[in-house]
Amino acid sequence: MLELRDVHTFLGESYILQGVSLRVSDGELVSLLGRNGVGKTTTIRSIIGFSPPRKGSILFKNTDVARLSPSRIARMGIGLVPQGRRVFPDLSVKENLIIGARGKGWNLERVFKQFPRLKEREKQKAGTLSGGEQQMLAIARALMTNPQLLLMDEPSEGLAPLIVKEIGQVLSELKQEGFAILLVEQNLSLAVGLADRAYVMNKGSIVFEGTPDILLHDEETKKQYLGV
Repeated sequence: MLELRDVHTFLGESYILQGVSLRVSDGELVSLLGRNGVGKTTTIRSIIGFSPPRKGSILFKNTDVARLSPSRIARMGIGLVPQGRRVFPDLSVKENLIIGARGKGWNLERVFKQFPRLKEREKQKAGTLSGGEQQMLAIARALMTNPQLLLMDEPSEGLAPLIVKEIGQVLSELKQEGFAILLVEQNLSLAVGLADRAYVMNKGSIVFEGTPDILLHDEETKKQYLGV
C-alpha cells in the first residue's frame, strides 16, 4: 500500500528526514513513535506532499508520489488527520464534513452513525467544539474523502484519558474494517495496543522496527528513544 524508500527531507536548510524507510501493507495499522522534534510529522508531511523529499521514493499503490501535489496525492486515496485537528472553526460541523467529500462509501449518514456526537452538533461551528469533538470531526472529515490509507498525526494529543480511550475505539473499528493506517503517536499504550507493527524514530532516522510485543520488552529502546 505505502512504502518509503530512503527518504531525505529538508525544511529550509534543516536536514529533517535522513534516509527514512518504512512500509504499511493493506489493512495494516503501523505506529510511528518517537520524542518531539524527531521527524514524525515531517514524515507525514512528506507523504502527503506538503514537504516533498529531496531524495528517495514514496510509493503508494506502486506509484511514486514523492513529487506530486498534495491535492493529487489525496485524490489517489490518502486521507489526512493532521496534528492539531485543523478544523475550519467558522464553518459548521456539517460544512466541515462535506467540504472535501468525494467517492462512495463514507457519507454524512455513515459518519453520523459512527460519530453520533457530531450528528448532535451538525449545525454548530467547529471552533466551539471541545478538543475531543474536534478530533472526531477531523477523523470524520478524512473519512469523507473515502481514502484507502489514513495518515493520523498525534490524534490523542492534548485529550483527556477518557477521550483518548474513545479515539482508540474508533481506530480499532477502522482497523477492523480493513483500513491501512499510519499512526503517529507519543502515547505508547495507545500506539502499541492498536498496531500490527511499530517503528521508532530518532533524529530523522528509524532506530527500531518490529512488533508491539518486541517493543514493549525492549527496555533500552523505550528508555533511550521514548523516555519510558
